[in-house]
Amino acid sequence: MPQQILADITAHVGQVLVTEGTTVTAGDTLAILESMKMEIPVEADTAGTVTKLAVIEGDVLREGALIAEIS
Repeated sequence: MPQQILADITAHVGQVLVTEGTTVTAGDTLAILESMKMEIPVEADTAGTVTKLAVIEGDVLREGALIAEIS
């Protein structure tokens, strides 16, 4: 079952650092969220391959929104 990476807060997607098919290790930064003039890195919780990328730069996410899936 894929590992879902969800937004912890309501934020703007400032940067997306991976694409579908990218191999990641635990701790790799997938995207940078921006909220209240702060940059919040979104990190992979597990190693694997990004099988779904659900955001693009400029998106506004609500808390709990899907960012990516890693298998």
